[in-house]
Formats: sequence, C-alpha cells, structure tokens
Amino acid sequence: MLFELYNQNGERIGQTRLPSEIFGVEMNPDLVYQVVVAQMANRRKTIAHTKTRGEVRGGGRKPWPQKGLGRARHGSIRSPLWKGGGVVFGPRKEKIYKKKIPKKMRRKALFMVLSEKAKNNLLIVLDQLNIEKPKTKLMAEILQKLFQAKIKNGKGKIPSSLIVLPKIEKDLILATRNLPQVQTIQAKDLNCLDLLSFKYLILPKESIKVIKETFLR
Repeated sequence: MLFELYNQNGERIGQTRLPSEIFGVEMNPDLVYQVVVAQMANRRKTIAHTKTRGEVRGGGRKPWPQKGLGRARHGSIRSPLWKGGGVVFGPRKEKIYKKKIPKKMRRKALFMVLSEKAKNNLLIVLDQLNIEKPKTKLMAEILQKLFQAKIKNGKGKIPSSLIVLPKIEKDLILATRNLPQVQTIQAKDLNCLDLLSFKYLILPKESIKVIKETFLR
C-alpha cells in the first residue's frame, strides 16, 4: 500500500510503499484487548504487602493469664483481633499477575494496531530523522512542522506521539525526553500497549525495514 512520505521539515516529498502484511491487516478488537490486558498485567509490580501474625514483631509473651482476671483469653498481642496485629487475607507480594500470550497472537495484534494507525491517518512516515545536537528545542521545531503539515495544527501544539527509532540514537532520545506526551521506542521493541498509549505514530523509513525483519521472520 502507498502512503505519504514527509521530510523532517514537514514537506511532502512523495509516497512510499508500506508492506500490506503489516499495515493492511483487518482489525479484531477482541484479540487486541487480550494482548493489551496481558501486557499490562506483565508490567504490573506487586507493591502491596501485609504481614501475617507470624511476621509482625513482638507478641511472644501471653498478655495476661488465661484465667482469674475476668477478661477474654488471648495468647498474643499480634493476633488479628488486636490493633497492630497481623492481617488476615491481606494483599501479598507472592501473588503473580503475569499472563502468557502466544507469539503469533502478539504479532497479529501489533499488525492490527499499526494498520489502524495508517487507516485513520494517525501515521507519519519520514524519509529520515536526524538532529545536529541533542536539544529539545530542535526536536520540538521538527515535530511542530510535521503536525502543521499533517493535521494543519495552527496552534503549534504537539499531540501525544510515539517516535519509532530503527536503533538506539542517544541524541534523539535526549532531545525528546523533556517533551510532554512524546516518547521514543526502538522498532524491535514495538508493542500494542505502547502504540495505543499515544495518538500519533512517527515512523522513519529505516524503522519500517526493522519492523519487517523483526516481526515477519
């Protein structure tokens, strides 16, 4: 499939051919949902952790005699009945949230999301992306020109965007990290969750080649 090609000055310089097996896949919302939920679960960190009565400090001595004082019997101040005692059925770090999704399903869902980006005109393909210095100002100017040309954004505001790099390019990463709602990712690490977290996808031509080599093997 043919798609518009821009340079980093926001000028349309022609068309490029996108592989239809990646950018021409029919959408299946159920499959994408399964993959995204699994990816979110796999990134989840188990932070909440409560102590049981065996883990709470203290409580080794019986608080008072079993009989004779007229009080209810207790064996430890760390009983769940006491303030400061252990917690029953509380959240534990041992809980595992990870889910397994087959490689073919992950790959298919990725192609579906890429296809939707292209179909809904949320994809910007560049001939190349380079900057002289790792300056946020330079990167912001490039993105403003692109969006003014692509969506006629007169205000100059940069919408949420994911920039897919063919490899680690430190200057581009440093120049982008201070821009709100803009993030970079390597083409080989592309996934559904990151794609759906941003509205626009900025894709240099070299990255398309890396995507094809990585996910169509």
